[in-house]
Amino acid sequence: MLGILSLWRTVNSVLFYLTLVIAVGGLLGNGLVLWNLGFHIKKGPFNTYLLHLAAADFLFLSCQVAFSVVQAALGSSQDTLYFVVTFLWFSAGLWLLAVLGAERCLSDIFPSCYQRCRPRHASTGLCVLVWALTLPAVLLPANACGLLREGTRLLVCIRYHAVSVTWLLSLACVALGACLVLFIWVNCCSQRPRPKFCGIVQGSGVLLLFCRLPFILYWSLRPILNFLLPIFLPLATLLACIDSSAKPLMYFVMGRQPGHREPLRTVLQRALGERSQPGAGGLSLPMGPV
Repeated sequence: MLGILSLWRTVNSVLFYLTLVIAVGGLLGNGLVLWNLGFHIKKGPFNTYLLHLAAADFLFLSCQVAFSVVQAALGSSQDTLYFVVTFLWFSAGLWLLAVLGAERCLSDIFPSCYQRCRPRHASTGLCVLVWALTLPAVLLPANACGLLREGTRLLVCIRYHAVSVTWLLSLACVALGACLVLFIWVNCCSQRPRPKFCGIVQGSGVLLLFCRLPFILYWSLRPILNFLLPIFLPLATLLACIDSSAKPLMYFVMGRQPGHREPLRTVLQRALGERSQPGAGGLSLPMGPV
């Protein structure tokens, strides 16, 4: 029994410090993406979503690092407030991934309709809506189920939690579905060149499938997993940090040219910058204010 407890403490410590190291690295990477996208790269319909996604990942990793440092310094265990705050920014990122994937699909499959019907400031408006709706979507069920204060009303908790889980799974299905549809369309149906950000959408979909879903699963089944599998939260947190930290590295890989040494800003400009690219019928995506 003592051997099992010792092994558990060792595994938990390894996961804790590995998560902290990855989160710090991801914090630096997303900070660089925010700086370059915010001040040095012209915004267009799609990299506006990537700017807000980097902000969501930055906030998620910042909270993760801050709470981990406090936990290491004071020796206190993670509480429910920590989980709710980090999950808030995690949910905003999931929503932004779903919106980005859906709009990328529409722009490539129905370019004429997309060009004609898309409002000029749609990206900014949708991002503001995502941030506004994420707060009640996470905080209301958390409050009803006793994660923010003592006391739980069971029926209210079940009602809010069911809506929250349905919302999260719907967003995950939209993001994964958009990734799959875009992959099939680009590789089997479309005769046009590979669209901009297609690789980013597909890479984000793969990360979502393997790294984000466990954190969503923990939110959905928290009491059961805490009882049956206590190690699930540290593992899910590690995978979520890998997801948020891997995106800047993915942008760098997609933007670099093998055999060339270039400034980081040039690489990110190539990966995340937008140009007016002709679509079907000679149409091009709108640029300028979004």
